[in-house]
Amino acid sequence: MSDLHASPPVSGERTYGIGELAAEFGLTLRTIRHYEDEGLLVPARDGQARVYTHRDRARLALICRGKRLGFSLAEVKEFLNLYDVDDAQAEQMRYLQKAARQRIAALERQLQDVQQTLAELRAIDAEIDDHLNRRSRHEATSREDSNR
Repeated sequence: MSDLHASPPVSGERTYGIGELAAEFGLTLRTIRHYEDEGLLVPARDGQARVYTHRDRARLALICRGKRLGFSLAEVKEFLNLYDVDDAQAEQMRYLQKAARQRIAALERQLQDVQQTLAELRAIDAEIDDHLNRRSRHEATSREDSNR
């Protein structure tokens, strides 16, 4: 499903304003509007005001989680669109599993890189400590010799 359509709130359904959702999720209004521009959210309108339903709030929670896990907005959008198409969520789950496995592999590579970098930096730190300690001992010996 390429176009998400705003569904008006069901009578009596809890709705949210953009500021309310921004505060709840720690986002700026601009960020939420950007998600709308990207087609991730399509709130209903009451005049000029955006009206978000429980479904919109749930989508925003998934968007935030996807971003926190390092997924691109395009990947998050694909995941959300699959949810709209497949009531059983099988396609959505397969897509998410594949994306999660790819993300895990990328993070494991990054972790190896970070561990290697830390090992190199620790070795440099130890070399500098050793050098400075030798220099301090040499200077102390030189001072003792000159005081004699």
